[in-house]
Amino acid sequence: MIHYQLQCASGHEFDGWFNSSASFDDQAARHLLECPRCGGHEVERAIMAPRIGGKASPAEVPAVIEAGPPVAADTAIAGPMPAALRAIFARMRREVEARCDYVGGAFAEEARRIHEGAAPARGIYGEATPDEAEALAEDGIDIARIPWVPLAEG
Repeated sequence: MIHYQLQCASGHEFDGWFNSSASFDDQAARHLLECPRCGGHEVERAIMAPRIGGKASPAEVPAVIEAGPPVAADTAIAGPMPAALRAIFARMRREVEARCDYVGGAFAEEARRIHEGAAPARGIYGEATPDEAEALAEDGIDIARIPWVPLAEG
């Protein structure tokens, strides 16, 4: 299964799971996909970052997220982000920063090296283009995106 972050023509983002890239392309071309917010059928893949996993036990599976521009602390697509949700995302960010290696724009290359066994299995995070994320997904490397919220100071 491939996880895609999707976006409708109105700019609403949502998740979708597909058997393959071709399955997504077919469903999108036939206007079978629908935005859960507005019901629009013009849906395309949005920018996303890869997350890799290997043959490790669940406790050892590396976590990988996008470290792109921070999401404003009090906004979300549907309006203000609830404080409890913002706190959960901040906690995830702290965990990733504490347990994973930041590889910046070399994310796709390093994720592929880890997946192929050419680099040690470990958690990484960084940035990837939509094309890089799609290529990784097509090669069986799991992808996901987690909002990167600013951390509270202090």
